[in-house]
Amino acid sequence: MAHHVEIEPQVLKELRNLPLADERRVVEKIRGLAEEPRPIGCEKMAGQRDAWRIRSGNYRVVYRVDDSEQVVTVTRVGHRREVYRRTR
Repeated sequence: MAHHVEIEPQVLKELRNLPLADERRVVEKIRGLAEEPRPIGCEKMAGQRDAWRIRSGNYRVVYRVDDSEQVVTVTRVGHRREVYRRTR
């Protein structure tokens, strides 16, 4: 059964700031999370219980999976050198 994908508001802004070709690739990756929330190549985020990341070229999608509610929540999208930095 497919998961429901939710995208946090700041992620929409992050997506709009990507080059168009990269934005399209990242959006396709995000859509794929509905069918397979842990696709081949995804990695669990260290130190976090339910956070995962997937690659799309030089960009990363960070998301949380709630299997009991069947919800995938995308929390960050960005360039690989910046996406893991904490914001205050």
